[in-house]
Amino acid sequence: MTLSNEEKISLINQHKKTNELNKYNLYLSLVEENAVTAPKAETITSLNSQISECDRKLAALAAELAELEE
Repeated sequence: MTLSNEEKISLINQHKKTNELNKYNLYLSLVEENAVTAPKAETITSLNSQISECDRKLAALAAELAELEE
């Protein structure tokens, strides 16, 4: 079975949404960590790194989507 372009686009959009949700969740965790009396630098670094990973994944998905929409 081969996926149609519409199915591929739908899957990519689902992955994009999942990554956007993950990114926002990480952002909220970062806000919370920065709000505590003694924020842990390790945690902040880790959260920022994970947010960057989400950005890279979103960019890759956008590129894949652009190829399918040509």
